[in-house]
Amino acid sequence: MTQKHVGRRVKRNEDPRLLTGRALFVDDVERPGMLHVAFLRSPFAHARLNAVDVDMAREAPGVHAVYTAADLGDYWQPGPLLVPPPPVEGSTFNERTQVPLAKDKIRHVGEPVAMVVAESRPLAEDAADMIFLDCDPLDAVVDLEKAMAPDAPRVHDDLDSNLAAYVPQRKGDYASARAQADLVIQRRLVYDRGAAAAIENRGVVAEWDRLTERMTVWDTTQAPIPIRNGLAGMLGLSESQVRVIAPFIGGGFGPKIMMFYPEEVLVPWAAIELDRPLKWIEDRAENFVGTTHERGQIHDAEIALTREGRILGIKDSFLHDSGAYDPYGLTVPLNSQCTLLGPYDIPAYESEFRAVFTNKTIVTPYRGAGRQHGVFVIERLLDAASRELGIDRIEIRRRNFIPPDAFPYENEVIYQDASPLVYDSGNYEPALDRARELIGWDRFLAEEQPQMRSEGKRVGIGIVAYVEGTGIGPYEGARVQVEPTGKISVVTGIGTQGQGHYTVLAQIAAEQLGAEVSEVQVTTGDTDQFHWGGGTFASRGAVVAGNAVHAAAKEVRSRMLSLAAKHLGAEVRDLIVAGDGVEVADDPERHISRREIARLANPLRGAVEPGTEPGLEATQYFGPYRGATASGVHAMILEVDPETMLVKIQDYVVVADCGKVLNPLIVDGQIHGGVAQGIGNAFYEELVYDEAGQLLNASLMDFLLPTALDVPRMKVDHVETPSPLNELGCKGAGEAGAIPVGPLFAQALEDALDIPGFEIREIPLHPSRLWELVREAKAQA
Repeated sequence: MTQKHVGRRVKRNEDPRLLTGRALFVDDVERPGMLHVAFLRSPFAHARLNAVDVDMAREAPGVHAVYTAADLGDYWQPGPLLVPPPPVEGSTFNERTQVPLAKDKIRHVGEPVAMVVAESRPLAEDAADMIFLDCDPLDAVVDLEKAMAPDAPRVHDDLDSNLAAYVPQRKGDYASARAQADLVIQRRLVYDRGAAAAIENRGVVAEWDRLTERMTVWDTTQAPIPIRNGLAGMLGLSESQVRVIAPFIGGGFGPKIMMFYPEEVLVPWAAIELDRPLKWIEDRAENFVGTTHERGQIHDAEIALTREGRILGIKDSFLHDSGAYDPYGLTVPLNSQCTLLGPYDIPAYESEFRAVFTNKTIVTPYRGAGRQHGVFVIERLLDAASRELGIDRIEIRRRNFIPPDAFPYENEVIYQDASPLVYDSGNYEPALDRARELIGWDRFLAEEQPQMRSEGKRVGIGIVAYVEGTGIGPYEGARVQVEPTGKISVVTGIGTQGQGHYTVLAQIAAEQLGAEVSEVQVTTGDTDQFHWGGGTFASRGAVVAGNAVHAAAKEVRSRMLSLAAKHLGAEVRDLIVAGDGVEVADDPERHISRREIARLANPLRGAVEPGTEPGLEATQYFGPYRGATASGVHAMILEVDPETMLVKIQDYVVVADCGKVLNPLIVDGQIHGGVAQGIGNAFYEELVYDEAGQLLNASLMDFLLPTALDVPRMKVDHVETPSPLNELGCKGAGEAGAIPVGPLFAQALEDALDIPGFEIREIPLHPSRLWELVREAKAQA
């Protein structure tokens, strides 16, 4: 009988390499004769760039080259638009993408202006300090609302405003719904900027072999194949001349899917120019201003309800901070717009957003990719409705859930993948009930909270729900091979940044081929090994690449059975994959190993029969025609010190529905990490800019991150509503932990503080800001 691996808690097989220092990261790459790169970055947020004087830098010790925009010639081009906006009627989009090195105008602090190549990184940095910038500083565009004023400075002079995009979407008739409502609640809700702060910063190593005319690039990218394709076009090479390797990466979280960062464009180009290997590794100060950010939205929203708490409609108008350029299109604000609908049956929805150019670092997806904002809006509106209508927080959500017999559920808006937003499957009440049970909701409210309040403790409880679009296309592929040794090779084009791909993909292949997981070798992120694919983003790796592996392994299994049937003199229908090979179901003594079958498939003599192929190998692709919709419920108990406003999370529960759970151990780990980032985003992490566009807390001393002491132990459970869109029935889980933490935190804090009229309408918070909000609420009470 075939061994069952999918669904088991299999330990990650990549961890021994990581824990014993045998995993390759970009900064581990050393090449003979390698030089090092440093960049001079703009100290201004907005300025005219009149001249760049590099004479002293070029004469500095150990310097091999200094490049400015003027030195790049025709290679100086704006980057590509990665994700064209979907065709929404009435929408506007102004494409303005980043450039390799600033020319004529600087648009954000940290924008690269010059590149220095030297014998070592310190020598390159010393030379960069010798470069003189002749600039005329300009007023910076920082505040989102002020950016839209008619007299605001222009980030891009060729536009008549700072509008990057405008997108309206409609479902039903909101005006009619509002007219019928017993209650309309309006709120302004703010979600400010944050940074991913991955443990490994970005890095690029490039080596040009002039004898073979091949470029090899090691890159901390989440999308090695698109990077290869783009670099080949930019450098005037064929794709077969460029190899991109994405080795182990210390956290991606979305910013490393961005293409193309200036450094990714310039380091390979300069490697050809100098005929020397080059390395650039981002330091933490660069990371804060040079790696993309996320968040940054202001929502003016309202909800129309009946007195029984049923939602009749929602209206939302919001501003989205794009930063200085918009290379990632409208992915983030579209996710916000669509995810606001949540797991709720909302008959009418009227939404519009304006994406705005500012003199700040570019905004691209970061774990959650705009979904946090939408969930924050709908969950905060429901909390306000719960209070005003006197309906329990759980009950008002239950009353508005989409019923399980309504799937597939058409939301009548366009999602980020340019397809209509359709929820493929779901059943939300069991997750809500399970979260209520695990957090001890009834006992806490009836017994524990009153007792602790009598002791002077401020404790509160919260519960929120969410949906998450996952597993989008266009496609991924995989090659599965049984080698002559009997070992199994799986190769795919996605990159890995700690998600457990090596284990999960091995489980899928091993189950089909009757092997142990340890017998499967998985290779990812090397364009010489697999040539086509999109990358790791949008909670899609297990869904899209996993189903490609599943399909390829099924084909190899079919070939194994055919060859075994011929060898054993049996019918395929009488065979089973068992042990280390194939046997006759009712006669186990008639058996042939995988190793023997692989040798039969690759004979050293004789002829391959017409219509057959040598080897036990198959390549398959999987491309979903729309994404799968994951969902879940989070619950939390916390305590807040009313004097210092420091918060301690006492209990945390996640009940997730990611369809068929391929490996509960890995999914739970993904959720743990997501919740940790969600906690940071809710109560610690905020990027603070002044009016001049200077980032004031660009260091890990000033930008707060949660530590292991701040992240609680969690109870994680699963409900499964398999996706009908793929054979494995799985949905994505990579962002499930991070998405709903902000509104959950706000709800639990309000419950803990129990101040009349006190309402949290902004995220992230931190102790000093929470203290200010509480003081204001008490003054108004």
